[in-house]
Amino acid sequence: MSDPLVISIDAMGGDHGPSVVAPALARVVKAGLQARFLLHGQEAALRSAMERLPSIQPLCEIRHADRVIAPDEKPGQAMRRGRGASMWNAVESVRVGEAQACVSAGNTGALMAISKLALRMAAGMERPAIVASWPTLRGRTAVLDVGANIQCDAARLVEFAIMGAAFHHAVHGSVRPTVGLLNVGSEDEKGHEEVREANRMLRQLVLDLEYKGFVEGDDIAKGTVDVVVTDGFTGNVALKTGEGLARFVRAELRRTFTSGLLARLGALIAQAALRRLGERFDPSTINGGPFLGVNGIVVKSHGGADARGFATAIRLAADLAGSDFIAQIDRNLRQMTAAMREAADEVGERNKA
Repeated sequence: MSDPLVISIDAMGGDHGPSVVAPALARVVKAGLQARFLLHGQEAALRSAMERLPSIQPLCEIRHADRVIAPDEKPGQAMRRGRGASMWNAVESVRVGEAQACVSAGNTGALMAISKLALRMAAGMERPAIVASWPTLRGRTAVLDVGANIQCDAARLVEFAIMGAAFHHAVHGSVRPTVGLLNVGSEDEKGHEEVREANRMLRQLVLDLEYKGFVEGDDIAKGTVDVVVTDGFTGNVALKTGEGLARFVRAELRRTFTSGLLARLGALIAQAALRRLGERFDPSTINGGPFLGVNGIVVKSHGGADARGFATAIRLAADLAGSDFIAQIDRNLRQMTAAMREAADEVGERNKA
């Protein structure tokens, strides 16, 4: 028998801490997740939050931590002074092999810095990328980077394509993920130099993905490709725009269907369909952004996530832990590095001649 899955949780992170973590654990256990949990945080607060959930107590081990990294704490401060904090200890459990994945709703910059320091980066990479699962007309599209890397050269964008494809295969089940580069047009001459160079590289390199070329902003919601690659500045703007649009649509639907007696009657008749639509726009159903590129699984939950949203992040961490996506990323990164080295050698030989 294989060892049981163990997930390490920063139980003090985010806006709600243990009051959300405990019921989130109850949700995933009730849904059938076979796992044990290491809960890092203030013992008294955790025991208080779990006292009315006896079904999950045997599956949880509380690891006391006096310190909590503040939401506004700088990443540098977190690395210098964070040892022994709940977030640090949660990531450390993955590093030493006690857990296969870590989940935190805490300070994003601090979590990224600690993950990078403790787990190290995959070969040749400098910073992790954050991926978001975007609801589309065809299912879910992985969009990255959505905020970790503001400026990216062509090689970094190719790395994102590799990591995004491995993520989509592991979490959403695509056999050979399709990948597109976000651009201002679909023609090869469009966009800035870094995007055009990344396009050329992705067409020439032999990688375990299906590259489809440039895609535009409206292709994200269409689900034109499984993975959309862009820099962190553009990706974060797109993500926040999409979240704002979802809130606007939900608010307009609520206002429209409560505007009068006939509207309320129509809402009553269509309540099942409206409920399904609301679930599609519910951020809690897509909560959780893994840090791709670190040598371990770390999932960042939204700081304001409720129990349902935090449970989604836990399930995502479990899905990744049960896959080979880190090995798949490593294989493709090595292929890319070897191909780029070979191309550079060829250029060097031509220059000598």
